Amino acid sequence: MSVEPPLPQPIAAQLNHLLTYSPLSVKVERVWSGSKNARYSDRLTLSIPFCLDYIKWDVIYNALHPSLAPDVVFSLEDDDFDPLGDIAREGEMRLSKSSLCDWNGKDPSKLMALVHELRDLYTHYQRRRVGEIDDARLKFELNTMLSREGIEVCMVPSPDRPEEVKFSVRLIDTDLNKLVTSCNWKHQQKIYLQVIFPVSRSYSSAPAAPRIKLVSTPELKSLFSIEDVKLPQWLDGMCMAEYLPVIEDHLKVQVEYRFCHILNATFVSKLVLLKVVEAIASIGARRRFIEALAPLFGRPLEVDPVFCRRATVLCGSGAFTFLVHFSIPTQFPKQQPILVMQSSQSLIDELVSSSMEYHEDEDGCHLFVKSENHFNSQSLPISSPPVNEYPWSPRWEPAEMAERIFEFVVDECLDFKKFCIDSSPK
Repeated sequence: MSVEPPLPQPIAAQLNHLLTYSPLSVKVERVWSGSKNARYSDRLTLSIPFCLDYIKWDVIYNALHPSLAPDVVFSLEDDDFDPLGDIAREGEMRLSKSSLCDWNGKDPSKLMALVHELRDLYTHYQRRRVGEIDDARLKFELNTMLSREGIEVCMVPSPDRPEEVKFSVRLIDTDLNKLVTSCNWKHQQKIYLQVIFPVSRSYSSAPAAPRIKLVSTPELKSLFSIEDVKLPQWLDGMCMAEYLPVIEDHLKVQVEYRFCHILNATFVSKLVLLKVVEAIASIGARRRFIEALAPLFGRPLEVDPVFCRRATVLCGSGAFTFLVHFSIPTQFPKQQPILVMQSSQSLIDELVSSSMEYHEDEDGCHLFVKSENHFNSQSLPISSPPVNEYPWSPRWEPAEMAERIFEFVVDECLDFKKFCIDSSPK
């Protein structure tokens, strides 16, 4: 087996930059020379991830002039892919910003910029191809799904099967890399739904169901097998816009279960030992809710700074002071916080002139010598029962949630004061 000569330094620097810094898991299939007995190689075959598969492109440099921009040769299935024509049709301004028109062989980032630019153009090319198919269902799926971020679609080349179209949809909007702090994954770990539709060029009232499966990034497979996750059934007449909420809810539960067991076994950070998907995903929402309490209740006295599951604020109505403890569930904002009001009159004198004696000191200040302490029979501060019956909607912004709770507490505080007085041992 012959050993190919090395790449010239400028080309090697560009390839190394691509493999090190690209968010795409680009692979080098082959490095070779276009000339016999050449001192340097000048050709690369790159495998570039696209739509849950890889597309192979040959990048052709000139070893005698390594600073020149390379040519790129695409596969035979994409013989009508014309990226330069697409760029030219967008106008001179777009053409002037192209990586090929602004090539600098001494800049190691140029190959990565070129690959990313061509991949974006290839994405639009495949969408255009699918959009030109005379299939009513595919046109509907394409029009309803392309607004979703990160979706990719392509024709499935197969000489021995009828035409098919593949959709790739990213699921679970959670940073899986942050869940497992002990795994130093280079690329972002993701879970996708792959949906393959048969092309039907004639109208059918009951089109065939697509083939569906879950796909994860290769590194994630070392942690758990996505193939073991059971998929909900695709019902007759369903479309992807209807199926995706079902599969995402279903997947969150199963991934949460599997992560909890796996992560317990590998002793990773305590953070991931909570309800992995739902709890982690809602930490930001809980934190924003706690921050929204401050303008109305004042800065909280106590807060759970890690998971944002608890907060305590000090409230007062006239002379009556009390604490409000917030217990925020992991399913927030679908589930509302549980409130517990607790009298603080064991610490702060109740400023009610009819129930106290006072004297003036030399400076005219009042010295209170009688106060009403709200303790129960076990000498503990009196608290209300847990409260979750108050106005609430998970669709409200955090500021409105906090405002509605504030209004509720204002309405309830006098009743709670009376409850404290009545519950105190006589």
